[in-house]
Amino acid sequence: MKGTVILSHGLESGPQATKVSALALVCDALGWASVRPDYRDLDASRDPLAIDSRIDRALGHAPREGRVVFAGSSMGAFTSGFASLRRASAGLFLLALPTAIPGYPRAFDAADVPTTLVHGWNDEVCPVDAAIGFARARGATLHLVRDGHRLAAHVDWCAGVFRDFLAGLD
Repeated sequence: MKGTVILSHGLESGPQATKVSALALVCDALGWASVRPDYRDLDASRDPLAIDSRIDRALGHAPREGRVVFAGSSMGAFTSGFASLRRASAGLFLLALPTAIPGYPRAFDAADVPTTLVHGWNDEVCPVDAAIGFARARGATLHLVRDGHRLAAHVDWCAGVFRDFLAGLD
């Protein structure tokens, strides 16, 4: 195995969600292990402070040795960035990134590692300008598509971008 990808689902989703499932197939094809933590019990409270428990759970699924990539969608992207600050990672792949969560005391942050973002121009939940600002400040690769928060019209396309991202880490 080339490493492990921790795939984190969004707030109103689960480990079998469409996007993280598509990314898991890419991992399998490229020789990466993947893990999809289940955060639904934590998300049920709708308490923004449960994000810290999400981060802890993501880290608990990361192996102690070897390369790790954190990837996620929406709240999963937010979780992934913070996890990357506490566990060395080879990269970050972030879909529909919120750069702030109402009620959570910290703005989004992440390790300075190779980072790719995909965001919808018409994202009704996470403003596109905030994602652009984060990507600009980090010099991250940013793909903007004509889609909403769920990126439903671009799932396969996102998987292709993820394939290129992982291949670039070799």
